[in-house]
Amino acid sequence: MENRDVRQVTDSRVLAAMSHPLRRRLMDVLKVHGPATVGMLAERTAQAPANVSHHLKALAAAELVAEAPELARDRRERWWRLVSRGLRWSNADFDSDPAARAVADAATSLNLDRHVALARAWHATDDATHAAWADAPFSTDRWLHLTPEELDELGREVIDLLARWADRKVPDDGRERQPVFLFAYGIPAQP
Repeated sequence: MENRDVRQVTDSRVLAAMSHPLRRRLMDVLKVHGPATVGMLAERTAQAPANVSHHLKALAAAELVAEAPELARDRRERWWRLVSRGLRWSNADFDSDPAARAVADAATSLNLDRHVALARAWHATDDATHAAWADAPFSTDRWLHLTPEELDELGREVIDLLARWADRKVPDDGRERQPVFLFAYGIPAQP
């Protein structure tokens, strides 16, 4: 079973392991669809099984994924699962080591690139897909005047709201539900 905790990352080697686009995508597939075999992951990412296997080993070495032998039907079948529901890190935790800070900055940049790529992919989908979702997809932004403490409080409220929806028991009402990606940033900025 997936660990429901969010892991606080303080080791730059862990960030380096996840800072590869395919590794990040493999983690997303495991988060959305649950444990999977290399073959299932290869199919969902359109990658060669050998490539997926290589990247899973790197993620496993960083303790980001782990084997799930209890799901295997025989000795040859290998299932993989996420170790933690999510990851958090603060770039400030890496300030004392310039090389580690560069890794943390790269991980943050990759994360943002992934978020923007998912939003761009939605906007590039066909008209029928857009029509099926009608006005449900949204984006929003606000300019607020906050202290660092108020931004921290707001962030915790947003994270708690998203966790409530992510952790809810999905109704057994016969309706099809598809993965939906939602992200929010709250950052000091100037217009």
